Amino acid sequence: MISILVANTKGGCGKTTLATHIAAALAAAGHRTALADVDRQRSSLGWLERRPATAPAIRGLDWTREPGDPPAGLDRLVIDAPAALRGKEIEALVREADVIVLPVLPGAFDEGATLRFLGRIEELKPVRKGRKAVAVVGNRLRARTRSAERLDRFLAGVGHRVVARLRDSQLYPDCAGTGLSLFDLPASRTRDARADWAPLLAFIEGEG
Repeated sequence: MISILVANTKGGCGKTTLATHIAAALAAAGHRTALADVDRQRSSLGWLERRPATAPAIRGLDWTREPGDPPAGLDRLVIDAPAALRGKEIEALVREADVIVLPVLPGAFDEGATLRFLGRIEELKPVRKGRKAVAVVGNRLRARTRSAERLDRFLAGVGHRVVARLRDSQLYPDCAGTGLSLFDLPASRTRDARADWAPLLAFIEGEG
């Protein structure tokens, strides 16, 4: 089983969007997939409640009180972490993960929070020793804007692999309201946006 932790201590950077889309992409690829929600807002679990029965199945796990043991028989586990993570909580979730996916938005506040979070996980031995893969993802980018250029400069110096850059799109809020993802919609409508995800999904599969 591959376990993917989506985390950053900066709120509003797109963790749940990434977690739900990663889970949906893995399920669409035929993997037995679960999505564990650690955030007390239960946004990922709410998305699963709205998910149509005709979409590829994703098992929901309520980890809002504490992380549990993943069910037997899973191929992939995606963990949606809350922003308000403390040291022991970070350590416990990192211990569960094979891959840590860290979304970053353009902007000084997000950059500062991301650097602090990276500093905290880099103190953990599994990350420091390279036993946990870290994938940084630039999120909600608008091409040829100053904010996108600023984020590119920031990402160049984070010290971890920048795996993907996801463009801003109305498709994401539309999907959030229906329990679907880009990977559940017709390819003709989502081809360009799906291409943004290909490097991240390949990175995750490469850890298996």
